[in-house]
Amino acid sequence: MSAMNPNETTRTWQTNRRDLGVDLYLSGFEGDPAELVGAQVAGFPVHLSIAPVTDWIDPQDLGSAAAAVIQVDSDTPASIKRFQKLAQATATPLIAAAYDPSLALVRALIRSGAHDVVPLPLSLEELDASIAPLRDEIRKASRAAESSRSKLVTIVKGLGGIGATALAGQLAIRFARHEVARDREACLIDLDVQFGDVAFQLGLRPKLSLHELLEAGTRLDSALLRATTTHHSSGLAVIAAPPEMMPLESVSSDHLLNVVDLATREFGTVFVDLPSNWTNWSLSLVARSDLVLLVTELSIAGLHRASKQLRLLESQDLGELDVRVVANRFDKGQARAIRPADIHKALGRGIAYTVADDEPLMRAALDRGVPIGDLKRKSPLGKDIDTLDAGVAAALGLER
Repeated sequence: MSAMNPNETTRTWQTNRRDLGVDLYLSGFEGDPAELVGAQVAGFPVHLSIAPVTDWIDPQDLGSAAAAVIQVDSDTPASIKRFQKLAQATATPLIAAAYDPSLALVRALIRSGAHDVVPLPLSLEELDASIAPLRDEIRKASRAAESSRSKLVTIVKGLGGIGATALAGQLAIRFARHEVARDREACLIDLDVQFGDVAFQLGLRPKLSLHELLEAGTRLDSALLRATTTHHSSGLAVIAAPPEMMPLESVSSDHLLNVVDLATREFGTVFVDLPSNWTNWSLSLVARSDLVLLVTELSIAGLHRASKQLRLLESQDLGELDVRVVANRFDKGQARAIRPADIHKALGRGIAYTVADDEPLMRAALDRGVPIGDLKRKSPLGKDIDTLDAGVAAALGLER
């Protein structure tokens, strides 16, 4: 990999994530709803959903909120029961909102799990006062919940032309099959905005790509993200690289990080295939990764390049990241030529995983866009990818 974009400084890469919001579920809003655009309570943005007080609210929708305000009608028992069921089904702090709530209703709602009860018509000042005492606790819990659900795995190319992208694709579809069996999802984002061809290698022909997501800016949301993904038969969601080459420096770090953050919240586990050249946005992604796979080859040149990558991360105070070196296209003759002591001397660590060199089998799988196991049920290459998949799952705390 070459140096970072010379037009950027090493201090412009980021590690922060977007804050969550306060969701309002009301049957109506007295006043102009446009007043809520850009409004905040206790430092959280406000999102309004207007629906009858008896309409069911999916608890999973509440999982993306810092707190939720749910309207309750004392004359409509179904609305009270809705609140009670929601309180049992979500860990998100709930605030009940009601017109002229009686003391008996307030007590019943608090016993049901309401953090507070606020009167209607809604006053943002009163809501702010209700949520403010929980601000730090809410943010801490939100970050913890997001961290437990959202996993980011970055694939760094230690050396060009060693099949890192092909390995990333095969690993991701193998991983996705395991996730689908457990009602979870996985996504692969091709961030090689100049030469990325993950989708092509997986036999996919996407109509939309990363380009549309970057162009969306503030219009980016879950619906657009899912509309942009193309699904492989394994269940893997793939976000393809732009069809036309983009200068690395033209990519907005903020926009790209928003795309990846949204993808981790939406899909759970996200693999990103990085370009060969370092940029500040690629450093930002590595900085927030749960696992980094540094793919190289077991050769003098490969170890030299891999050691430079590791030193770069250390120079950016990223030495504590979980970085695992993967030797791709490995054969036993290489192990005889380069001893473990040589590897430790060059890298300061050992090789975490080796992936067998079977170019004909890998090429056949890429040509057909299928997992190698579909072509040959048992092979050293398939066994090594299974081992790598199990190692990634264990690193992320996922069962296999």
